[in-house]
Amino acid sequence: MSTDGVDTSKRRFLTAATSVVGGVGVVAALVPFVNSMSPSDRAKAAGAPVEADISKMKPGEQLTVEWRGKPVWIIRRSEQNLADLPGIDNMLTDPNSESAQQPDYATNPGRSIKPEYVVLVGICTHLGCSPTFRPELAPADLGADWKGGFFCPCHGSRFDLAGRVFSGVPAPTNLVVPPYTFLSETKILVGVDQGAA
Repeated sequence: MSTDGVDTSKRRFLTAATSVVGGVGVVAALVPFVNSMSPSDRAKAAGAPVEADISKMKPGEQLTVEWRGKPVWIIRRSEQNLADLPGIDNMLTDPNSESAQQPDYATNPGRSIKPEYVVLVGICTHLGCSPTFRPELAPADLGADWKGGFFCPCHGSRFDLAGRVFSGVPAPTNLVVPPYTFLSETKILVGVDQGAA
């Protein structure tokens, strides 16, 4: 059978049009599939790791992110804050962080991976209120020994800038240190242990 004199341009056009329509169909079918791989807001609230950008934080500043429906504080401590921490050990219930409220890499006086940054769950260990960040030194309402930290307005519990609880307050234990890791010098991932990232 001879194809001399047959116009193949219509055939090429129909083949190309069918290929384009098929390609569009494949893309349309893949978009929902690919989108379903991203964690939903509900999954994020249930425990998906949360990335925090700390590149613009100055010493003495606090950044709050939400992880598992809880506030997580990232505090950039100043050199003075770090120098003040050992001076209040005698006023604390657990100055050496011996209770199991932090990952092993945060069982140190600063309760952190890098001394400059502390990462804490912002919920009082007494009845679940959220303490306020009080970085000022010796305010009238907290006394001359106050070197900065967290004050819980619900029942008066006090915590230092490492999240360690003061003696004689209603909170029984230090603030919890969540699992976290540094992705870089400017990024922290909350919800993933340092060794697992």
